[in-house]
Amino acid sequence: MAEITAAKGVAPSDLGSYQHAVRLVLTNDIITEERPRAGALSAVLRWADSIARDLSELLGYTLIATAHHVRLIRRLDTLDPTQRSIFAARSGRPFDRRRLAYLCLVLAVFQRSRIEISLADLVRALAPTANSLSGLGFDATVTEHKRAVVDVLDWLTDHGALRLSDGSAENWAHDTERGDALYDIDHDICAALFRPARPIQQLTGAAGLLDLADVSTRRSAQREAAARRARRLLIEQPVLYYSRLDTETAAALRSAELAENLARLTGLVVERRAEGVMLVDPTGRFTDRPFPGRGGAVNRAAGLLLAKIADVLEDPDTAPDITTLPVPSALDDRAGILSRTDAGLAGYGEQDHAEAAGEGTLEAPFIERTRLEGMLAGLYDEFGAASFTAQWQFDQAGLLEAATRLLDDLSLARRQPGGVLVLPAAWRYKNITAALPDGARHDGQGAFKFDFAAEEPA
Repeated sequence: MAEITAAKGVAPSDLGSYQHAVRLVLTNDIITEERPRAGALSAVLRWADSIARDLSELLGYTLIATAHHVRLIRRLDTLDPTQRSIFAARSGRPFDRRRLAYLCLVLAVFQRSRIEISLADLVRALAPTANSLSGLGFDATVTEHKRAVVDVLDWLTDHGALRLSDGSAENWAHDTERGDALYDIDHDICAALFRPARPIQQLTGAAGLLDLADVSTRRSAQREAAARRARRLLIEQPVLYYSRLDTETAAALRSAELAENLARLTGLVVERRAEGVMLVDPTGRFTDRPFPGRGGAVNRAAGLLLAKIADVLEDPDTAPDITTLPVPSALDDRAGILSRTDAGLAGYGEQDHAEAAGEGTLEAPFIERTRLEGMLAGLYDEFGAASFTAQWQFDQAGLLEAATRLLDDLSLARRQPGGVLVLPAAWRYKNITAALPDGARHDGQGAFKFDFAAEEPA
């Protein structure tokens, strides 16, 4: 079956502009005249018809484009913890279940309101519904409940669904008797933000949100469904390992044309290895987690730990002592997340999370936490505690936790009880070197400099 050609009809001189627009669509939950920045909406609308066709044919996605906003409706093949990062407070803290629930209830309140609403009226409408839900509730005397409402309203304001016209949500949170705020509502944006793949009331569990199977019995249709699934996963995940996927998806992913076509669509670079495939971002504008980069202490510590781990694995004296263990499949991960998500539902235990078998088993070296702690302690001794910033200079355990979580998010390592499994893609960063260059100190803090040939993963 021939691979569908991306950007068909786009002139070579315009391909860079087209790829830039595609990256904007894929990396932003919604695009408006102000979000993510001025000019982004017009850059996308120029190519909206072509992008809509490509994303529909290649990925099964739906692009909603109007003169005022652009929204991509994705089809989910799996769930992973990083997907919650789209919902976060202005402080960067991810939304917890309370904030996610309040967000849904607030949007429901807007459907019954006019073009504006006061915060006091909003709370009066929100509270009865929240209090009718076991384990949720709303109490205006509880600080955390008020902070959750403020975070939700800030998120909606940042996404263009609300516009503050008077007052202050912070003043209301400080004094609910005297404080208030007035918001204008953009119902079109609200409708664009909340577009579930299926009616929520018809779902019996989180699996209902996923695109789990092709209903067609035709073999050609099933192969195309597997190809779309492989393309979606390659676009959405930092790296794909054949042995962690189901057999049909892995077979589709082995097609060189599939990955190269996505590279033409996005402007990314294909890296293919025996274990799998990744799309590399040479621009640094497609990933939400740049790595290695020159970000904060967590990013730097994670990179330095990979170099230390590589030294251990390549040392003939230490390598024989390293245990190799199987890596759980992506299907096992999905079943686990679905079970944990559905644990809050009435009738939990009746959900069916059976999964298809994968095509093999990926094995990876296991590095114990005690060894990781020793590596990080050595880095503190080598560079000085102050070089890890004020936040982490007295918290090695917290920095190790954050660094290994980042490596897990990037599919470079897999966190396990007592340590981490080092995944194959981590080897592309084994030659990271670090130094504290002269003059790179600010207020007593040191700064690392990376010298590496690798680009950032998507």
